[in-house]
Amino acid sequence: MAFARGGLTEAEGPSAAELFAALPVAVLVLDPGDCIVFANGACELLLNQSERSMRGLGVTQVLDLPEDYVRNRDRGGLALLDTELVTRRGHRIRVDMTEALLPERGWRVVSLHDASAGRRHGVGDRGGARAAMGAAAMLAHEIKNPLSGIRGAAQLLGDAGGERELTELITTEVDRIAALIDRMQDFTDTRPPALAAANIYPLLAHAKRVAQAGFARGVTIEERFDPSLPDVMIDGDRFLQVILNLMKNAAEALAGRPNPRIQIATAYRHGMSASAAPGRPRQKLPIEICVLDNGPGAPIDITEHLFEPFVSGKPEGQGLGLPLVDKLVRDMGGIVAYAREGEPEWTVLRILLPRADA
Repeated sequence: MAFARGGLTEAEGPSAAELFAALPVAVLVLDPGDCIVFANGACELLLNQSERSMRGLGVTQVLDLPEDYVRNRDRGGLALLDTELVTRRGHRIRVDMTEALLPERGWRVVSLHDASAGRRHGVGDRGGARAAMGAAAMLAHEIKNPLSGIRGAAQLLGDAGGERELTELITTEVDRIAALIDRMQDFTDTRPPALAAANIYPLLAHAKRVAQAGFARGVTIEERFDPSLPDVMIDGDRFLQVILNLMKNAAEALAGRPNPRIQIATAYRHGMSASAAPGRPRQKLPIEICVLDNGPGAPIDITEHLFEPFVSGKPEGQGLGLPLVDKLVRDMGGIVAYAREGEPEWTVLRILLPRADA
C-alpha cells in the first residue's frame, strides 16, 4: 500500500507511511471489502499478530467484533467505549474502538485505544469505591446523632452567657461536618431516577443563571450548542445537580486566574456506544454535554482517581463532587469522563447520555 508524502521531500522529513507506522495508537486500515490493508506497530503489539499475517484478511477473520459493531457503523462513523474484543487467536483485549470512513474511496480507519485509562477516567467499574462510600455513609449516620447533641449543648452555653466566640466556633464546625455527612449519604440513595424525555436546554439555561448569580459571578460563561439535539432521557433534578456541580468545580478552578471562562457545549455523536456499568447492556449514548474551563486542570498525579471518593486537588476540597456526579450520571444510564483537550488546553468534563427515543 502506498501513501502520499504530504508535500515532504525525503530530505525534509519522514514519509507519511513512516509517520503512520510510528503512531502510538493501534491503527487498522480497511479497504471497501473490509479487508485489512495496513496495521501499524502499535496494532501488531496490541493484537499480538504481525501485519504480514493480517494483511489481506477480512477484519472478522482477525477480530471477533461485538454485535453492535455493524449496527453502529452505518453512518460512516463509530465509537465503542470500553468494549471487549477477542482475536481469532483467543487473545482478549479491552479497548475504546473508533472507526472513520473515507467516503470518496470507501476505506475505513479503525483505531483501538487501551481502555484502561478510559475506565479510570469515566468508563467502567467503580464498585470498590462505591462500596467504600456505602460503609462510610453508614458510619456517617451514626456520627450525626452525637453531633446534634454537641451542637445543642454549644447553643445552650452561648445562651447562658458562656464564651460566645467559642460556642459559635463549635456550632460552625458541627454544621460543616454535618453538611459533609449529608453529602456522603447522597451516595447511598438507591431510589431509581425519575427518567423522562426532556429538552435539556431550559435546564442548562437555569444552571447558567444560578452560576452567574452566585459562585461564577465574574466568570464568562459561553455556550456552544447543537440546536438540533433531540430530547434526552434524564431525571431533570439530578441532571441539574450534575451540571451545577461541574460548573461550580470549574469556577473554583478559575479563582484568581486572568480571563476566566467556562463553556457549556452540546453535540450529537453518531455511533457512540458504551455500558454505564458492568452487567448492563451496551447502549447508544449519542448525547454529549461538556462543561469546559480554561483553568489548569487536575494535578497529574490524581487524574486517574478523580472519580474516587475523597480525592481532590483543592486544599479545602472534600473529594465528593465528581464521585457524586459519576453516580448520578450512571443512574441515568450515562457515563462521565475527564480530559484535557485543545490548544491551548481546556479542562473538559464530558457527559454521554441516551436519547429519549433510543
